[in-house]
Amino acid sequence: MTEIKNVGILGSGKVGIVLAQLALAAGYNVRISGSGSVQKIALTIDTLVPGATASTNQSVVNNSDIIILAIPLSRYKNINSKLLKDKLVIDAMNYWWETDGIREEVLDPDTTSSEQVQKYFNKSTIVKTFNHMGYHNLQEDARESGDPNRKALFVAGDDHDAVDVVAHFVDTMGFDPVIHYQLSDGIMTEPGSELFGASLSKEALRNVIDNFDETEFGKRIKQSNN
Repeated sequence: MTEIKNVGILGSGKVGIVLAQLALAAGYNVRISGSGSVQKIALTIDTLVPGATASTNQSVVNNSDIIILAIPLSRYKNINSKLLKDKLVIDAMNYWWETDGIREEVLDPDTTSSEQVQKYFNKSTIVKTFNHMGYHNLQEDARESGDPNRKALFVAGDDHDAVDVVAHFVDTMGFDPVIHYQLSDGIMTEPGSELFGASLSKEALRNVIDNFDETEFGKRIKQSNN
């Protein structure tokens, strides 16, 4: 299994900051970039995530074993697809109308957001996780393995080895991974689903997934696919 020592985060918003805090607490080296100059975000990083390094996108990618996309979904194409070539990339993004605008201008309605991210970054390996839990829960609910109050995160991707690496990473970050080896299954965690915004135990999360087709969101997805 690929060893991860250096974590790179593209995006210094609320989710990016919380994930940087969790990664530092787990013992990883962390680099993080944001919109604008390095100097612009350095003070924020030094204050909120002391120990992380504010960097350019290029420096984040060059010095990281795994990359987390934690930017507004409507901006992922602002990143040159070649920048993430041969990288293992976690898609922690979601479509959100207040930030991203009209959905049809951001996403093709025929596939999930992560499938479209994978298509754009076609030389990278995309795994979806960290997207369905609110940043407050990510920050407050991380627990050591074996803790009875530990919560779970859905992990989806097409590359089995990559998914296993990310699942282990999720575990070290304080959450039980629930694995699906199909990137399109990330639809189960997108806004509108019963999982979106939920902070659940592994058993409870699996129960929602197992009954997805019977949920209102699942029925709508099934109808749209027919």
